[in-house]
Amino acid sequence: MGDPGEISDGGTARDRAAVRALELRLLDPGVRRDCVAVERLLHPEFLEVGASGRVWDRASIIAALAADPGERAVVLALAVSMLSADVALVTYRSRQPGGPTSLRASIWVRDEQGWRVRFHQGTAEPAAR
Repeated sequence: MGDPGEISDGGTARDRAAVRALELRLLDPGVRRDCVAVERLLHPEFLEVGASGRVWDRASIIAALAADPGERAVVLALAVSMLSADVALVTYRSRQPGGPTSLRASIWVRDEQGWRVRFHQGTAEPAAR
């Protein structure tokens, strides 16, 4: 019988909690304005497709966040799914204060440096009709 902390999809509850905490850390404006902290969280091959449709690489998103970290977003319905023992998918909705809601997805990979986000996508959620 397996470890009681094992999740059927290959990860442990500890892995899921760690990835969840890192995703939320990356949303903290204090962390976002700190280039060194963001560099530690982003995989060297990081890529983001923003809600605007703009594509960001690691260097451009680090510079953009340092210049304007934004306000703390409200996070709704965050879920972590382990795709393998060393790959996690994080999905959630986020909303900037007074702003629209967007759907978010991040892929985190664990390597010799620990968990780092490899890909992120934001999609603007259509306004209610």
